Amino acid sequence: MMTSFIFAFKQAIPVFFPYLFMGIAFGVLMDEAGFSAGWSFLSGVFIYAGSMQIVMVSLLTAGASLGTIALMTFFVNARHIFYGIAFIEQFRKMERKYPYMIVTLTDEVYSILCSIDYPDDVDARKTDFYITLILHLVWILSCLAGALFGELIPYDLGGIEFSATAFFITVCMNQWESMNSHLPAITGLISALAFYFILGPSQFILPALAVSVLVLIVMKPRSDHQKKNRDLELEAGLTEHPEEISYEY
Repeated sequence: MMTSFIFAFKQAIPVFFPYLFMGIAFGVLMDEAGFSAGWSFLSGVFIYAGSMQIVMVSLLTAGASLGTIALMTFFVNARHIFYGIAFIEQFRKMERKYPYMIVTLTDEVYSILCSIDYPDDVDARKTDFYITLILHLVWILSCLAGALFGELIPYDLGGIEFSATAFFITVCMNQWESMNSHLPAITGLISALAFYFILGPSQFILPALAVSVLVLIVMKPRSDHQKKNRDLELEAGLTEHPEEISYEY
């Protein structure tokens, strides 16, 4: 048991600092918005949505309804559904821990579980659970620490909400540089701008997200077909430079 825990702790270490920074920023924002430390703690326990929690603070202070927040959270984090599909059988074997593993499968946990190489002397199921639990606890404590920190600071922290904007800009830039196709980013940008001018700054987000998802769903079969053709060309030796292959989506 201890061997599996120590191994899991080592795998989780790279995610500690991002979780600490984002969790503390969320807690401070919650305090600035007038919510007590208890709400920050409960948000970390039950919502556990990373950057979406920071966006949630802005939506709450802007007077957005819970339904709007729930729908936006679903669209933003819908990718987790596809993450979970890859681990259904693996998590089912964990019996009572199965539901917990499903709701705590974040981007970071997913990336760790996909790349982990289990030594012979550790239990894979226990390791997966420990990694998930450790990172969840780090997030909860970070949210609580940020809220308490905000209560103790004697000066104005106005402007810290820009951390969410900076975070999303960084993620978008990273995705733009790492992906062969820029269609998802371009689709999201065009949809956001169009609905921003049509509906205004307070109502454009959900329609823009919905249209972006629909466009990408429609384009998916075409992308799969192009990728299949490219793979066949590569196998047949028709494409001399495989590193230059770029799919439209």
